[in-house]
Amino acid sequence: MRLSEIIIPKYWKIFNNRTYKHIILTSGRAGTKSSFAGIRGTFQLIDDASGSVVVLRKRHNKLRKTVYKEMLRGINRLGVPKNKFEITKSPMEITYKKYGTTMYFAGSDGIDDTKGIIDEDKPIKLVILDELTEFFDDGEGEDELSNITATFIRGNSSGFQMIYLYNPPKNPNAPINQWCVKMEERPDCIHIHTDYRDVPVAWLGQNLIDEAEAMKASDEKMYRWVWLGDQVGIDEVIYYMFGPDHMKDVPVPYEDRFSIIAIGGDYGQQNATTFQAAGLDMANRKLRGLGEYYHSGRESGTQKAPSEYAQDFVAFVKELGEKYGTEGTRFYLYLDPSAKGLQEEIKRACRTSGVPVIIRDAENDVKLGISRVQKALTFHILGISPDQENLVRELGVYAYDPKSIEKGKEEPVKIGDHCVDGLRYLVMGMWTKIKHWLPVSEQEDEKEK
Repeated sequence: MRLSEIIIPKYWKIFNNRTYKHIILTSGRAGTKSSFAGIRGTFQLIDDASGSVVVLRKRHNKLRKTVYKEMLRGINRLGVPKNKFEITKSPMEITYKKYGTTMYFAGSDGIDDTKGIIDEDKPIKLVILDELTEFFDDGEGEDELSNITATFIRGNSSGFQMIYLYNPPKNPNAPINQWCVKMEERPDCIHIHTDYRDVPVAWLGQNLIDEAEAMKASDEKMYRWVWLGDQVGIDEVIYYMFGPDHMKDVPVPYEDRFSIIAIGGDYGQQNATTFQAAGLDMANRKLRGLGEYYHSGRESGTQKAPSEYAQDFVAFVKELGEKYGTEGTRFYLYLDPSAKGLQEEIKRACRTSGVPVIIRDAENDVKLGISRVQKALTFHILGISPDQENLVRELGVYAYDPKSIEKGKEEPVKIGDHCVDGLRYLVMGMWTKIKHWLPVSEQEDEKEK
């Protein structure tokens, strides 16, 4: 097997180069950095009789479906028979039988978690850190990386290397991007960035290329970030991709009927309480906005008790059922998880009125929720009704705090966000049903979530 046939030219110069202690590999989608790491990690076991490997992610529960599988693919790509290895799942380890060199897999849930992964007989010569952004988003960032380096470099007189893999965040001020800039100044560090254009089309397939070009045509900025891995910067307006096209395909009452109608609810005492509704259009592969309920005590000068909002909710569901439902329509409510009192009032009101609604606590991961709404809008699997006039207004102004962007931690401004929060709850609730309408490459990314 010729290595030049299984790794792209940009990586040739580093494959056998042991002078670099730190190798940072960044890319857009399909840049093959993970494939390179799988090949390089496996090669380490069979090329160096005295050197083992550690593969790390921030969380243990993401290892088996990601890096563990990628390292097994590395064996296949090198053309080495699997019977040359002892491969176990519990614990996750890959050992090259001839030398006894082992690849260990571990999470770094805390800054001290890696200290126990020391191979006394076969020193760790290569550490691969996958999805490095997790170490900055959920961990201690640079401090944690320094601790990991110090743990494994002990006992290595030469040849020790760290490989870091990640897709750069949009924001140039993000801590991981700043860390990379600092690392590039070190003489023992090299940074290589790739994207799908560096990879032979035959390796990727024309369908993937077509997906990239389709995103380029619909949203070039998103394309540059997702496919090219550019640090394109953060738009203050979060849903900048929302426009009139999202309101063109609206359902017509009494003609379009939905077997599932979902509602996202956000509750405020003095602030607005809103219910945002959408119908699941399986035939046209779209979550189509139907209407909204909106009341603000501050704006109207009239406060409402939870029991009154519950009655308004029942009336809203009945109206949706008359306009867009069938005899067997199922209604789902994904409600602000902090609104326990309102949830109980709604349950009571639904029982009393005989309106069957399946009620769930909304999933309130703001960052992930925003990302999913953005995807749904970008790929036009989410439509908004002109009747959702308060939502339309908020979509145009919902923004990140500029000061948070400067700090590299994007936080939405908590003003005028009730309808967009309701929409986020709605999309998160329906995600398992609508994610299959995304392009295949986007679905692959979603397996990480």
